Amino acid sequence: MIPRSRQDLIRLENDSLAPYAIRSEGAASTRLHPEPIHPFRTDFQRDRDRVLHSRAFRRLEYKTQVFLSGSGDHLRNRLTHTIEVAAIAKTISNALSLNIDLTEAIALAHDLGHTPFGHAGERAMAVIMANNGGFDHNLQALRVIDHLEIKYPEYDGINLTIAARQGLIKHRTPGMTALDGVLLPPKPGLEAQVADLADDLTYYGHDVDDGLDSGILTHEMLSSLEIWQRACELAKQHKYLPGDDRFLPFAVRSLIDMMVGDAIRNSAKQIEAAAPASPEEVMQLPKMLISFSPEFRKLTDDLKKFLYENLYFGPELSKLNELSMSRLSYLFDTYCAHPEEMGSSARNRIESDGLARAVADHIAGMTDNFAVSEYLRLK
Repeated sequence: MIPRSRQDLIRLENDSLAPYAIRSEGAASTRLHPEPIHPFRTDFQRDRDRVLHSRAFRRLEYKTQVFLSGSGDHLRNRLTHTIEVAAIAKTISNALSLNIDLTEAIALAHDLGHTPFGHAGERAMAVIMANNGGFDHNLQALRVIDHLEIKYPEYDGINLTIAARQGLIKHRTPGMTALDGVLLPPKPGLEAQVADLADDLTYYGHDVDDGLDSGILTHEMLSSLEIWQRACELAKQHKYLPGDDRFLPFAVRSLIDMMVGDAIRNSAKQIEAAAPASPEEVMQLPKMLISFSPEFRKLTDDLKKFLYENLYFGPELSKLNELSMSRLSYLFDTYCAHPEEMGSSARNRIESDGLARAVADHIAGMTDNFAVSEYLRLK
């Protein structure tokens, strides 16, 4: 048997991908540091594998998604959330004839910059760094893969392709947002747009699942939402009724499936209407092509509002929000006053990145448990 080579994989890409999909051919030349071609993997497959093998990716297992890491055996953490985002993103990408490997690489890397204590921790870091360049977990993910991950003797970072790195920059100001000193196109490529939407719909669905599992949310609380009503109706059509053990799991499954299906169908319509002939045309369009339909956008916006009011900022999790702010603020102030308390790699970045950024990098990389232990040690 003759093994399938990198060139064979590239030919398969060229035969199967839509003209608006980003191809891996030529991507090797876009790495910041030149390196030999791999004989059996495309460059986007290498990007994906480098993210999977990074220390930052492994640490996601001990970082909060919604509930504090270790709160329950079945509740999601940042790692399980990321794996689920990648799975959904691949489904959407495959349905739209996009580059699945690039989509997966971006999806797997999208949360590498998240702080301990979940969204509460990120909000705390944004406040703490407001006068020192700000903090955004998407840009922090780029710092992780470009600077903070140390694996190779010749350079810092994991040397991903430009397509993967650009895909992590979600929010762009046309004519102002740059990478490597070059202005970025107004919009990301479709693979990055898919990873972004998959992130949204994953936490809509799975945070409902965890909220129900924890008891903070109930079927009765959700029943005022039209999107939940539709999901429950699908469960009933399959002979599952409220009170059955399988009713809520099937309703959550239906909720996610509805969102994925709408995203695929609406995105396909928008792509057909825009008719982009290349990835470059996609990036110059005035709007995103990967999105929910207007009808579903309203339904998901209602669900998001419900989750913010009843879960993320509800009374049960308000203590986590308060603790995140007080603990991370204390760590930041203490490390700034006593940088010798940080590890050597963080101290070594003070000269090049400045004290505040070096401290923020150090804190953002912590797991929940390490942040708590450092807080107790220094306190």
